[in-house]
Amino acid sequence: MEREDLPNLRALGFEDDELKALGLWDPVSGNPADLAEMYLRRSKKKDTLSALREQVRRMCWHAGQEGKRIRHVWFEQKSASKAYVRREEFDKATAAIADVGISKTLYVFKTSRLSRRGMGQVGLLLDKFEERQARIYVVAENIDSTRSRMVLAILSEQAREQAADISEFTKIGVDGNKADGRWTGGVAPYGLHSPQGSGKLVRNPVEYPTARRIAEYLLARKTPGWIANKLNSEELSTRHGKKWTGPGIISLSHSVTWAGLVANREKMLDKNGKDVGKYHRGGTPLLDKTGNPISCGEGVITFAEHVKINAILAERAQKGTSIGDRTRGKREIVALLSNTLRCGLCNGPMANGGVNYRCYARQVEGPSSCKGVSTDRKRADAAATAMWHDHVLSLTSESPTIHAIAKDWLAYSDPEKDARKAHVSAALESAVGREMKLEKEFFVLGRMDEEKYDRLREQVAAQIAELKAELAEFSQVVDLSPLMDPFSLADLWEDAGIGGQRALLKAALKGITLTPAKYRGDRTPILERMEAHWKDDSVNPAVEAAWEAWEKGRTQTAV
Repeated sequence: MEREDLPNLRALGFEDDELKALGLWDPVSGNPADLAEMYLRRSKKKDTLSALREQVRRMCWHAGQEGKRIRHVWFEQKSASKAYVRREEFDKATAAIADVGISKTLYVFKTSRLSRRGMGQVGLLLDKFEERQARIYVVAENIDSTRSRMVLAILSEQAREQAADISEFTKIGVDGNKADGRWTGGVAPYGLHSPQGSGKLVRNPVEYPTARRIAEYLLARKTPGWIANKLNSEELSTRHGKKWTGPGIISLSHSVTWAGLVANREKMLDKNGKDVGKYHRGGTPLLDKTGNPISCGEGVITFAEHVKINAILAERAQKGTSIGDRTRGKREIVALLSNTLRCGLCNGPMANGGVNYRCYARQVEGPSSCKGVSTDRKRADAAATAMWHDHVLSLTSESPTIHAIAKDWLAYSDPEKDARKAHVSAALESAVGREMKLEKEFFVLGRMDEEKYDRLREQVAAQIAELKAELAEFSQVVDLSPLMDPFSLADLWEDAGIGGQRALLKAALKGITLTPAKYRGDRTPILERMEAHWKDDSVNPAVEAAWEAWEKGRTQTAV
């Protein structure tokens, strides 16, 4: 039996003999007080593996000095300063201590590796650890959270300020490189690449011939779907070895950098104006002081060809439809089985085609990818409804599927609950951060008198208590008993609408495979061609228990 983290340790470059010497070879179990988790993080791939290995060695040495054994090494490459970035390995490491209680110590190398989101996040984490009589130990700075909580909080706030400075200087550098006509990094469009250190786009000798063919087909007014099918029929694949699709051809044609020009794209913001780490598609060429597009190297097409191709595609746009009209807004859901129904030939998803369901691969990649299966939408929806009712009415109230359907229905019928829970969590993190800053002003810097400190701290403490109470209400287990009766769920289906019926269906189904017709005009009943894969057909109690424990830990960690 080997350790769960052994593949990650080998990927870091450790030899088996060194892992044995570090005590990271055999699986570890025992008294939680004697066990520890180790969290390792790097922000970018350019951070060397040798530096990460040295961090592991030093943390293992310190654990040995304290008589601790490392139960698991959690490693990921993620930013620690962006609130929208979910750090799965970090969540698992903290959940192993704060939720499950498998171990009592979390080792990190430096405070900046733990978090760059400041006192708020670190303060809440320390509260959870203290409830479990657990601790965080920062090896490089020799900080034990049980003895130096305030120092750890101050250093985490310093790490947050450093992240803001890094972000500002990075943006200045990127803007400067764009103005100078340099490629600022990222994935180059198909047909181009950027040699290391050149800062310019050049034509990729392997991809360019195919990329230029695509451009010429577009200029010849060939449709993206026709082009995708043509390339797939010749067994020409994308850069990642996948089949070409019509939407992929369209995205490529809209790319400004495909013409060798610097793109000017707007960042996506949330409702509060905060960066979510994504950019809007397309963009426009960045112009210099004279109003001319700035080049960043060679292109597959010229700027004039880019304009012509986009004009040709715009001519085909049909207002109010999915064809080229991005102003139509979010469409109302009308198809019950989208992404649930699977093609019986390629096992790929089937999409709503208006009056029918049809194989998505056939639709976007062409007949060379899959001959495709299709069926009347109303007939398939009616058959799926009958299948769902028959299956649900055959289950007992104790069935895991009934529980899953009830949970999913509650989540669907009250979507504002999750949004409010996230809002309260963010407000609690902010309040804890303000409380720790207040303690810094009074205890460390001495810039506040005692009377003012007591008054402000009382106000902040009241806010924290109120938010924690509200968060506890959200975290309470909801009574599902009213939905445990199969007949009640069957009645619920009729009034749920398409959106609700999709939620109920997906809670019980893994998918439905539609087998192809035997011949044109085949009158085989549709129910005989639809093979349902129910979630309770192959329930493994051990797997289900592990999944429930992980889901519970994930939810609590998100809080």
